[in-house]
Amino acid sequence: MKTRTLGGTGIPVSAIGLGCMGMSEFYGASDRQQSITLIQQALDLGVNFFDSADAYGPFTNEILLGEALKGRRDEAIIATKFGNRRGENGEFLGICGTPEFVRSACDASLKRLGVECIDLYYQHRVDPSIAIEETLGAMAELVSAGKVRALGLSEAAPATLRRAHAVHPIAALQTEYSLWSREPEDELLATCRELGVTFVAYSPLGRGMLSGQIRAVEDLADNDFRRLTPRFQGDNFQRNLDVVDAVNALAAERGCTAAQLALAWVLAQGQDIVPIPGTRAIARLRENAAAVAMSLSAADLAAIEAVAPKGFAHGTRYDAGRMKALGL
Repeated sequence: MKTRTLGGTGIPVSAIGLGCMGMSEFYGASDRQQSITLIQQALDLGVNFFDSADAYGPFTNEILLGEALKGRRDEAIIATKFGNRRGENGEFLGICGTPEFVRSACDASLKRLGVECIDLYYQHRVDPSIAIEETLGAMAELVSAGKVRALGLSEAAPATLRRAHAVHPIAALQTEYSLWSREPEDELLATCRELGVTFVAYSPLGRGMLSGQIRAVEDLADNDFRRLTPRFQGDNFQRNLDVVDAVNALAAERGCTAAQLALAWVLAQGQDIVPIPGTRAIARLRENAAAVAMSLSAADLAAIEAVAPKGFAHGTRYDAGRMKALGL
């Protein structure tokens, strides 16, 4: 496994991380023991960068990750997030970035994870009612207290990132990025590079669509949130699938899977980008991890661009209600 570095921290992370959200929620039923085994298999493969959040589950994903890493904490770089408030029954209660909430959320995450320090602590979504300087000031106090090693933001605009970085160095900015979600290329990636901030790409496989494994909406569980996502609905689904099939054909020509080609494309966009695909299947974990060995030529990248140009995806990445709830 190759490594990349989190901003200016010197913290090495695997070039491909593991998004843990789907092990607890959103993508249908999951098996707890299978997820624990998968996380431990990831460590064996050299994957050391694990992404969680207090909102996943809610609250249970951090517990799962902490249990899986028992006895192997020193092998892992743990990233988790706060800010998307949820009730005990799973209801979304809005976004909160007050200093009081920052402190209480961090203490709760440390307890659930069973660790003394979080390696990378993100604000999950920016609270528009609180100045980012106020939130970052509280986050910086966590670093001074030894509860957190590095700070990050998720889905923050370039101007917000600049303001946050002026308060305390931001090690990583996390946003959706893949062949079908290339909005960060407009300004955000350039801002990250100017400031020396690592870009963490979540959903680098287009929520599984770019893997080529999803052939119909009916392939998804009834409680899979993707059924409510515009890109997976109606004519949008078939139009997007047509492009995925073209990517799959390119992958076959190169002796790899569509998922590996899509991940290799993200990795090729810069040494400062770390994709964190999620999976609940060990076979998919191994497939994804193997993408780090791929090297795409200029001709390969041009061929991918020809069949999957920027902006090809039909439909928004979330439905309108969720976009508003998440502050997007």
